[in-house]
Amino acid sequence: MKKVLITAIDSFTGKHLSAYLENAGYDVYGTSFIEHGAKKYQCDITKKEALSAVLKTVTPDFLIHLAGISFVGSKNSTQFYEVNTIATINILDTLLDLNIHPKKIILASSATVYGNQGLSVLDESLCPKPANHYGASKYAMETLAQNYFDKLPILISRPFNYTGTGQAENFLIPKIVKAFKEKKEVLELGNLHVSREFNDIGFVCEAYTRMLTCKESGEILNIASGRGIQLLDAVAMMNEIAGYKIKIKINPAFVRKNEIESLTGSAEKLFSFIGTLKQQEFKYTLRDMFEA
Repeated sequence: MKKVLITAIDSFTGKHLSAYLENAGYDVYGTSFIEHGAKKYQCDITKKEALSAVLKTVTPDFLIHLAGISFVGSKNSTQFYEVNTIATINILDTLLDLNIHPKKIILASSATVYGNQGLSVLDESLCPKPANHYGASKYAMETLAQNYFDKLPILISRPFNYTGTGQAENFLIPKIVKAFKEKKEVLELGNLHVSREFNDIGFVCEAYTRMLTCKESGEILNIASGRGIQLLDAVAMMNEIAGYKIKIKINPAFVRKNEIESLTGSAEKLFSFIGTLKQQEFKYTLRDMFEA
């Protein structure tokens, strides 16, 4: 069996991806910040000695680095860089120090590195212009990681928004679904006129799985579909699923400065590397979350 190590295996993405890879025949191991168990190692990825212990034990054939601070609204700006930037480079340095060379390393960045480009579809040729600390920390990671392209087989992913069952309720779509589950009459939101991809978590898991065995490395890839969905359309879908119409109220506290109005990505490069990906309609993703 092919050993794959997933950092933050107990995260939303990590839980889905580990199950997906196990079904695909991989021997899955993972790191967690607080938990440990069979094939799961408690590890603070900001500490090189902790990383070294795990990597020496597992000696992975593949590595998918998901761990990071992913909630854009987090107020601890320093932590974005400690975890998203420096810890990622710690992983690459530790692999080299231990002379461990996986067949493929995937580093999860984010589509937020693009910032506001004034374009309806964003591709990898654009110069990033991150508008917040989360995006800036991921762009810093990308820039530093490219110095390792000649030493390790790395692919950097830029996932656009995705969702599914089990995602934390401080993210937008789970927050909306929760309001309907609780039969609330009023839903407080921030910026209403935004468009995002809101891809299904299964789409993302299949993309990562195929990226592990594609021949290319030393590249940055959008994980995107180009399928933009208006936020108000998502609410309308939930009205239908839940069987009632919720009232929308704008809460100024939820209105983000420098909000990116439209964020959809070109999937052309991704699909040229791993083949075309399809996914279920968004209303079915919402239904799955509502019924979970």
